[in-house]
Amino acid sequence: MLKPETRDRLKTVSTATLCTALFKRGLRNQFIQDVHPLNPNAGTMVGEAFTLRYIPAREDLNPLSVFQNRAHPQRKAVEECPPGAVMVIDSRKDARAASAGSILVSRLMKRGVAGVVTDGGFRDSPEIAQLPFPAYHQRPSAPTNLTLHQALDINVPIGCGDVAVWPGDVVVGDGEGVVIIPAGIADEVAAEAVEMTAFEDFVTERVMDGQSILGLYPPTDEANKVAFDAWRKEKGR
Repeated sequence: MLKPETRDRLKTVSTATLCTALFKRGLRNQFIQDVHPLNPNAGTMVGEAFTLRYIPAREDLNPLSVFQNRAHPQRKAVEECPPGAVMVIDSRKDARAASAGSILVSRLMKRGVAGVVTDGGFRDSPEIAQLPFPAYHQRPSAPTNLTLHQALDINVPIGCGDVAVWPGDVVVGDGEGVVIIPAGIADEVAAEAVEMTAFEDFVTERVMDGQSILGLYPPTDEANKVAFDAWRKEKGR
């Protein structure tokens, strides 16, 4: 279960910093490839993963009439994704047909879901881009998902953009993209990322003032370590 304090910490750090914290723990492949925010101003996305998996569509099993079934996995997932969670969709990195459209994404938003990610595409993407809701996809795609994708499983381990995603993993998205944090280490990664961010903010100030990165980033000169301690006290960080 994602702790409120961990969620709050993760909202203050970048996916770049999180990737470095994960790399320190031997995790090299946690950044979802080729997904982009439709609304870069929607704010940082943080939540536990709730997954939907597509397989290649088989025409005799995937006509338009399947949407009349209330238990259809795509429709069911939209209505069951918990508030505060992030829906992560395995669309097989195939954006030739949409993973969902603006109506379903709007329903997720209204239900209190924290965001949605697909390694495929969304249709109605101009409308989704206007929503105050984090949504990430590969590229726009007008055809309905039924033309190429068949929704099969809800809340099972999936692959999204070449990253393994387990239900309950912590999903963080910002203007650069989306990173997946294994649930068991989310608290420690969040805490370390906050510390890393404080130091990077200090370094940025020094660099903008004209200081060389040598001995500063990383802080191999003792004087820079002392200066950072004084900066933290001054800034209350």
